[in-house]
Amino acid sequence: MVVADDDALIRAGVRAVLESVPDVEVVGEAGDGRGAVDLVLARRVDVALLDISMPGMDGLTAIEHLRGKGSATRFVVLTAFGARDNVVRAVGSGVAGFVLKNCAPEELIRAVRSAHAGEAYLSPAVTRLVLGMVRPETARRREDARRRLSVLSPRESEVAALLAEGLSNADVGTRLHMSETTIKTYVSRILTKLGCANRVQAALLVRDAEDPGVSP
Repeated sequence: MVVADDDALIRAGVRAVLESVPDVEVVGEAGDGRGAVDLVLARRVDVALLDISMPGMDGLTAIEHLRGKGSATRFVVLTAFGARDNVVRAVGSGVAGFVLKNCAPEELIRAVRSAHAGEAYLSPAVTRLVLGMVRPETARRREDARRRLSVLSPRESEVAALLAEGLSNADVGTRLHMSETTIKTYVSRILTKLGCANRVQAALLVRDAEDPGVSP
C-alpha cells in the first residue's frame, strides 16, 4: 500500500503503525495528491491511505482522478475531526474507509485491512459526525428511502436501525446479543441490498425514512 500526507511526521507515524503488523506493507509515500496519483498508478497497490487536505491536488480529487483512470486500488481517507464538509464529500464518494487523525492505531489497521478485504470501514466517530449533520428530508426522499429499505428482512432492518444510531459492529452485537462477526455479515448483506458503498450511506438512508420531527 501507499501513504500520502503532506506532513512528514504524520506519514512516518502512520507507516510505523501499519508496518507493525505482518500483513501490511507500505511500498511508498507521497506528500501531495499528485504524487499519490503517480505512485498508485506506478505501483498498482491494493490499498492507498490518503490525507484529504493536501496542497495542490487534495486527497479526494486524487481519488476521483485515479478512479477515472480505472484504478482498482481501494482508498482509505484520513482527516482531522473538524473537517465536516470533507467528511460528507468522502462518504458520498464511497471510499472504502474513513478514519480520523486522532484514531487509535488499532482502528487505522482495521480500516486498512477492511479495505483490502473489499469491505467498507468508517469509524463510529465519523458515523456520528455525519448523522449529526442530517437535515430534514423531503417527502419524496422519505418515500424513496422507505421503498429501498423494504427489501430488508426484519433482522436486517433492526441492524440497519442501530447503524443509524452510529453504533459500531461490536456495539450492535452487544445490543442484539449476537457476535461481532455475525453483525459484520449482516452489515455486508444490508449494503449489498441497499446498493450502499458504506455503513454511513446506509445509516443516512434509514434517517431519510424516518418521520420528520421524530427523535431518533
